[in-house]
Amino acid sequence: MDDEYSPEPVELPIDGTLDLHAFRPADIGTLIPDYLEECRNRGITEVRLVHGKGTGTLRRSVHAILARLDMVQHYRLADESGGSWGATLVVLRRKEPPASAQ
Repeated sequence: MDDEYSPEPVELPIDGTLDLHAFRPADIGTLIPDYLEECRNRGITEVRLVHGKGTGTLRRSVHAILARLDMVQHYRLADESGGSWGATLVVLRRKEPPASAQ
């Protein structure tokens, strides 16, 4: 038996909501950009990231990641109906259509 952590790939539904509670904090640095890019590929430009309220550490990490991504137009904490400060709403820039070869 190997003691090294080697998780099986997890198929995530790409529906515009990502609950980060099921993931290790070390994984969100690649998970969030990958998920957002896949949302853009499917035409989903409004995304809700659920990070929970807790101490705010995960929220700050999520916001730091979002601030570095060019695909993010803007983000804000959700209102009461969307999870309040336990979730962040993200608006993504639309993908530019590929330049047609002429």
